[in-house]
Formats: sequence, C-alpha cells, structure tokens
Amino acid sequence: MNETIKQKLTLLPDQPGCYLMKDRQGTIIYVGKAKILKNRVRSYFTGSHDGKTLRLVNEIEDFEYIVTSSNIEALLLELNLIKKYDPKYNVMLKDDKTYPFIKLTAERHPKLIITRKVKKDKGKYFGPYPNVMAANETKKLLDRIYPLRKCSTLPDRVCLYYHLGQCLAPCVNEVHEEQYKEMTDEITRFLNGGFKEIKKELTEKMTSASEELDFERAKEYRDKIIHIETIMEKQKITMTDFTDRDVFGYAVDKGWMCVQVFFVRQGKLIERDVSMFPIYNEPEEEILTFLGQFYEKSNHFKPKEILIQDEVDLNLAEQLLQVKVLKPQRGQKKDLIKMAIKNAKIALNEKFSLIDKDEVRTIKAVENLGELMGIYTPHRIESFDNSNIQGTDPVSAMVVFIDGKPNKREYRKYKIKSVKGPDDYESMREVTRRRYSRALKEELPLPDLIIIDGGKGHVEAVRDVLENELGLDIPLAGLVKDDKHKTSQLLYGNPLEIIPLGRNSQEFYLLQRIQDEVHRFAITFHRQTRGKSAFQSLLDDIPGVGEKRKKQLLKEFGSVKKMKEATFDEFRAIGIPAPVAEELIKKLQSK
Repeated sequence: MNETIKQKLTLLPDQPGCYLMKDRQGTIIYVGKAKILKNRVRSYFTGSHDGKTLRLVNEIEDFEYIVTSSNIEALLLELNLIKKYDPKYNVMLKDDKTYPFIKLTAERHPKLIITRKVKKDKGKYFGPYPNVMAANETKKLLDRIYPLRKCSTLPDRVCLYYHLGQCLAPCVNEVHEEQYKEMTDEITRFLNGGFKEIKKELTEKMTSASEELDFERAKEYRDKIIHIETIMEKQKITMTDFTDRDVFGYAVDKGWMCVQVFFVRQGKLIERDVSMFPIYNEPEEEILTFLGQFYEKSNHFKPKEILIQDEVDLNLAEQLLQVKVLKPQRGQKKDLIKMAIKNAKIALNEKFSLIDKDEVRTIKAVENLGELMGIYTPHRIESFDNSNIQGTDPVSAMVVFIDGKPNKREYRKYKIKSVKGPDDYESMREVTRRRYSRALKEELPLPDLIIIDGGKGHVEAVRDVLENELGLDIPLAGLVKDDKHKTSQLLYGNPLEIIPLGRNSQEFYLLQRIQDEVHRFAITFHRQTRGKSAFQSLLDDIPGVGEKRKKQLLKEFGSVKKMKEATFDEFRAIGIPAPVAEELIKKLQSK
C-alpha cells in the first residue's frame, strides 16, 4: 500500500457512495458501491483475500470516491460509471443479443412479422421469445389460422397463400376493416394467453359445421385445433395466471457467482439465461448490480413481474427496475426460485475445475512471466510480426493478449508504406512508430509488455523508436525461433539476455500461443494482400479495365480461377462491355 492510499483511507466518509479503483497508468479498473464508504474501501487493504481479489488489490495504485445521499443513488451511479469506464474487473454483460417479438402491424392491411426491434409505430408487440424457434412456430400457427397478408408490398395478383386459404388477397379483393378487426382481436387474445379459449371456440365451430354436414369446413377447423395442440400445448405449464415473469436465482462459492434467470412467458417456462463471474463485494450487492445491467446493458425485455430470492433487498430492486418485484415464500413461485438456485449451484460446481485450469493457463502464466522478467504483471501484451516474400507486398500485424487471452477486437493489420525491399528492421520500426504515436495521440491504453517476433536486431530497432522518438518506457522483449520454426528463447533487458523458461511451464506455452497467433495473423493478411495484388496485376494493360473495373471483377468473381471459368455472357451480365470481355478472355486463356 503506497502513501497516497494510506492518507486517503483516513479521510473516507461514513456515507453511501461509489469508489473508483485505478492502476498505475491511472486507468479505472474497478467501480464499486458501498453503504458506508469508509468500511468498504478500507476492507480491500486489510485482512486476507482470495486470489482474484488479491490480484485486483495488487494493481490498485490510487482511488477516488463519490458520495451519494442514498443506497439507491449509489447503485444507479455505479451502473452509470461501469457503463462509462468499462472497468476490466467489473461484471459486464457483453451479450448484446436481442430476443424476437411477434409484431402485429398497424397498417391498413395488417400482417404478422418476427422482429427484434420494438418501435413506437402503433403496432402490437408480443414477447419477447428467448426461444427463437418458439416464436417462429407460433407465427406459422397464426398464419395458418388467420389469413392476414404475408407480402411486404401488395402485388398485382394473388399468390400461393391465397390458394392455400392463408391470405384474403387484399391485392385484388376488397377486405373490410371489420373483418381485420375480428382477426386482430383474436390474435391479440391468443398471444396474451387466451389460446385455450380460441381452441374451445374452434371446437364449437367444428361441431356445428359437422352437424350441418359441411365436412370440408369442419376439417379446416379440426386442422387448426391440431396445430394449436401441437405447438402451444406441448410445453409444460408452470403457472396458471399467464403472467410474464423473470425468475432470478443465484449461488456463490469461492468468490464466484452464478446467476440463473428463468423466463416465464404466458405461464410457461420457455428458456433460461446463465451468467457466471467473479465477485469482489457481498453477493446481495453484486446481484443488484447484475439486475441493473441485465436489463440495461443486454437489452432484455422487462416483464410484468420479477421473482428474487430472500437475500436480495426488495425495495432497492423495485426502485432500480421500476417493475413489480416479489420474494415468494411458498407455492409454485417459491419452487421456481428454488429450482433456479439449485441449477446455479450445479453449474458453479461443474465450472470450478474448468475455471481452475483456465486460470493456470492464462492469468497465472502472466503473473509467473512478470516475476521471471522482473516487471509488473503484464496484463496487456501486444505482439508484432512482419510478413513478405522477398520484399513484395510487405505487411505487419499486431495481436493483443489480455490476462493471457487473445482479444481479437484489438488486433490490427498494417501495410508497410515507407520501406523499399526486404528490410524487416525498418518495417518493424515503421509499424511500431505508427501504432504508439497514435496510441499517445488518442490516449489509447498502452501495453504492459511488447513482444517482437524476432531477435536482437528487431528488438533494438523497436527500442530506438519507443525510447528515442516517442519517449516511452515499456518493457520490450523478443521471441526467437529455432531451426524448426518453433518458439525457442525469450530475450529481454538492456543489454538483451535470455530469460530462462521451463519448456513445460505455462508461461512458455503462453509465449508459444502468442507467437503462433501473431504469425498466423500476419501470414493470413499477407496472403490476402498478395492475392489481391496478383489478381489486379493480371488485369493490367487491358484496354477498358481500370481500378474501378478491377475492383468490380474482384468483387464478382473473387479469384483468377473463377474468372478463367467465366463465359462471355457472364462478363456481359455484370456490365462489362463486349470488346473488354473479349480481351479479358484472351488474356486469361493465355495465362
């Protein structure tokens, strides 16, 4: 604990609020809330902690706090701060999937569609359906029962759906609004849980048609009843009131939390969502943060009712979510909570062995690597590699590993611009200059360790750029391969020395993964660049084929092989003039 933290700890107020933990670069790595700031923040720097909390504490170099007037204000502020800073130690629900709704449009001739976006367009939305298949099957059922239009724009003649009896053909027939209103009211009633009533009415109509000897009509009603039974009644009814609700149950063990969310729609348990993550505060507080993020970050639809277990603060949950929240004490609702908790415990137990193995391969390997090199734990590692063939189409690539895992969103590709001929050292100088001058300019996060795929010359070239041109002091290492092109040695220091690594150690395997990944990424990019270059050079000197037409041919055919197989008519079909098409075929055949 440094002096700055010691002094700040004595000044902490005994009021609710939020605190922001920072690392040595001033980056916010964790945001938390507390009923009493003084007690909560001090707890991080006193007593013993488990491994993951210890990692967080070891990175903290400073903190700041914001006092609020109530616990709910602290909770809402925490959610906003997490959204703003995206701290790496906070739970962030990355799942941005949206569940589908069945929409009944508000057009003159309404139709049913599946959509994932809810708009204020006077349409009626039913759902959401976490089970996409259930949404599609329900829509198909309604399409069979109610002959609304299926087309997006009205055609000038009837379609197959009309002949199947599944469309009234408003394109050629006059359909009165009363007829639509009757159907849309029934669809609304059906999707709001009244399908049993619809089935009963259809049964009565079927019986009536049979008594009148209208067997064809009776068969239509019978088929509709069968569809309802097949699709809507094959799921087990868990509740009898048809209320849409979400059921939250969680379990905690060894500093990890598993939350199971059961989605109950129209009285049926149709799907669940499972989240597992490390926690640094009390479970009762972490679950409130999770609840806020679940509906805010992941765009989940809020149902009419939410069920939570006894340990959660009911008042805070209701203020946060602005919907009815219950703590059931008995009956079916309590059984659902128990089932969610039971599933959470089982999932947590099954995951622990996998989590332990993953930590050994990733964060533990990163920590061991930092100790061997005598540097801070390199949570963020950036690695570079060049690729070219005798200087042609030179490229470079960068991969990023965070806590021992690849972060592919931050990978970058570079075309070498200033270097002529096969000069690996100058290529590496150019690409690292471009990368880190931009990082400084745009205040991007800097790495804790830079690894160059190469030996002493590559490392010294990059060191000159970092220290003498950009004024950066970032640990820099080189990875040398043996004659079989396998990871062999780690070079580090000034002057460079070999860092002894056990060939069977996890830190060695981590470096091997990094080197293989950056090499793969660079080679793939080079092949793509070389392929495009070769493709375009083949088309040089053909009258009528300029840069624009080259791109068009590349987009349409994708490869020289497919172009050679193309016919004169296929070239003409994409807008290539006849004389140019003839010249293209001649050139390709000559090759």
